[in-house]
Amino acid sequence: MPKVYIPVENLKSFMHETLTSVGVPSEDADIVVDVLISSDLRGIESHGVGRLKMYIDRILDGRQKATTHFEIIKESPGTALIDGHHGMGHVISHKAMQLAIDKAKKVGIAAVSVRNGTHFGITGYYPRMAIQQGMAGMAFTNARPSISPTFGADPLLGTNPIAFGVPSDEECPFLLDMATSISQRGKIEVAEREGKAIHEGIAIDKQGNYVTDPTKLLKMFGEKAASLLPLGGAGEDLAGYKGYGLAVMVEILSSAFSGGPFGWDLVGFDKDGNKIPFKLGHFFMAINISHFIELDTFKKIVGNILRSMRESGKLPGQTRIYTAGEKEFDKEHEIPVTGVPINETLQQTLLGLKKDLNLKTELPF
Repeated sequence: MPKVYIPVENLKSFMHETLTSVGVPSEDADIVVDVLISSDLRGIESHGVGRLKMYIDRILDGRQKATTHFEIIKESPGTALIDGHHGMGHVISHKAMQLAIDKAKKVGIAAVSVRNGTHFGITGYYPRMAIQQGMAGMAFTNARPSISPTFGADPLLGTNPIAFGVPSDEECPFLLDMATSISQRGKIEVAEREGKAIHEGIAIDKQGNYVTDPTKLLKMFGEKAASLLPLGGAGEDLAGYKGYGLAVMVEILSSAFSGGPFGWDLVGFDKDGNKIPFKLGHFFMAINISHFIELDTFKKIVGNILRSMRESGKLPGQTRIYTAGEKEFDKEHEIPVTGVPINETLQQTLLGLKKDLNLKTELPF
């Protein structure tokens, strides 16, 4: 079965029906679908429709709630602590980021921390909400362990992404969305679906040997027998300690500020192997640019910074220098025309959901 390109609206309808069929309210399903399709439109296959079955499975096995209860535990003019009660991570995070934006409109800078969250899709979606309202945005989340500390053999930290975005005077904003590991778990899952090996230098076993088989690696993750390497790689010669330090920073923002768990308490199982909620922590910030400088002036400076990068000298054989978010921005104009690419493995997964949940939305495969 070859790769199929599915129309965007068709895919959105399918995802919406899938979510509502397991009890997600329609308005909440709209948010989840928007986050997922944003990932697919930006060419980030690891966090789009390919994650749909994961959410359905977690709802059906009780580790995630279809209905989201967003509770404000503590609040000040510029801060809030939220309990997400293991609801839909996209819904929790959308509301938390919007709360930070609303507060920043009044006080300039606002931060919202979340405990008892769940997987929320691409981290960059949430700073983009701030960008669309003329603000700077930041988002962080911890995750189940997969990164080993520098010189360590045990996976102790999640891929713990960092996202930061600001508007510019160009249509494409600056939007950095990155894991603090060399590669994230989602890309390993994509490699497995496509039957491709991963590069050496991304993951190691307990003896420090590189692991390149994605199926083997994902199994080893579950056995605590392998780790992703932090940005920079193994040891200190290529500054792997910087990625390690950033991962710990995200862990502190996501766990300590929310009063939530960290590390192996985020894996979705108790000590006896029973399935339990994942209890993730998130941290969101919004910065009202106009409280510092006139917005158009800020945008022009950012645009000048970005243009100075792209217009600089290029290495032999290279024709273009990109700034963060630019490749994804280009994809957003391409994929609505071509459709979202669905490989053979994912086609089978979606057909399985359609059959198991008795869905009516037709798929073009």
